[in-house]
Amino acid sequence: MRKRRAVLLGGLAAIAIVGAAVAVRTAGFAPKDVADGSDVTLAAAPGYDLDAAVHHLSEAAQLRTISHQDPADNEVAEWDKLHAWLASTYPAVHAAMARTILPNRTLVYHWPGSDASLAPIILMAHQDVVPVTPGTEGDWKYPPFAGTIADKAVWGRGTVDDKGSLVGLFEALDALARTGFKPKRGIYLVSGHDEEAGGTGAVAAAAKLKAEGVKAIFTLDEGSIVLTDTPVINGPAIMIGIAEKGYAALKVTANAPGGHSSMPPAETGVETLAKAVLAITGKPFPFEVRGPGASMIEALAAKKGGTTKMAVANQWLFGPLLKRQLGAAPTTAAAFHTTIAPTMIEGSPKENVLPQSANALINYRIAPWNSSADVMARAREAVGDTRVDLAWVKPPREPSRVS
Repeated sequence: MRKRRAVLLGGLAAIAIVGAAVAVRTAGFAPKDVADGSDVTLAAAPGYDLDAAVHHLSEAAQLRTISHQDPADNEVAEWDKLHAWLASTYPAVHAAMARTILPNRTLVYHWPGSDASLAPIILMAHQDVVPVTPGTEGDWKYPPFAGTIADKAVWGRGTVDDKGSLVGLFEALDALARTGFKPKRGIYLVSGHDEEAGGTGAVAAAAKLKAEGVKAIFTLDEGSIVLTDTPVINGPAIMIGIAEKGYAALKVTANAPGGHSSMPPAETGVETLAKAVLAITGKPFPFEVRGPGASMIEALAAKKGGTTKMAVANQWLFGPLLKRQLGAAPTTAAAFHTTIAPTMIEGSPKENVLPQSANALINYRIAPWNSSADVMARAREAVGDTRVDLAWVKPPREPSRVS
């Protein structure tokens, strides 16, 4: 009896200690380096016509600036139409800013500041959109390139990514120009032509600015979005991107003898390829609550308070539960690991011919704490088959530094 009482008291003491630790950590929890904005004064916004802006976005969405995997398939004239449309739709800002159209149709605008000693700012939004898979047009609620205005939204390919940003920037700058506004600090607007297919336009623009000795105080690109139902707080929040994941396309090639399908070997090249792809996806990168995603969760949890704040403040105890919740949806989970997504596969040119090689492309978005070398090493370890070759389609883009 005395022993059982001692065990019970010991258990209660342990619970009390854990409870006290949780309470203390929760009470003292605060995310690092969070500004409250109290020292920021905003200028009055210039007048603008919201209905006109909506119609302008509709018009921009109707221009088929589609970046295909093979640039030869692009309708280059659509970019020329977009440039002409921007000039005619926003005459005030085109009068105020000098425009350069690079040979690849990337745009660089410059609005000189009154104080040349101040570093300029760079605003960015790209012109191109991704293709619509042939045969899926009927799956859209409204046609992908009609720019339909309905249900309190503009519908169409690129309205969010990223013509919404492009039109928004021009609406704001044109509104300022119409008031006679003169910036004190120079403003550059850079609009790449192929962000969705490699970003060579951004590279060309960066080279131009570097050659001209331009050193900006900051650059704002498309970043993220305004959410009405943000995870953790279940309310509105503006997501500000402070880092960008790396990008890599891995080509997986399975080599085989080939031949006629009437006399197949024990394993065809397609089977070998399928096993290799499954092996790679079957060895995912670990889910880690760290980096910019962790900073976001901490800030949101501090705002939310209650049990949410308690769980984030005490990950030593609630870590597994937190990971399960964050990993439940792909949109949230992507922030906490390097993602692996097989997207394209190719084998024989004919159904009754065994391919001598079959290949697949796997798209990686590399977390800030990983590298392309980590990706390749993990894929090689997963496959472990000398019949399978792994190679980058083009040099990977490593993750950015955290701003």
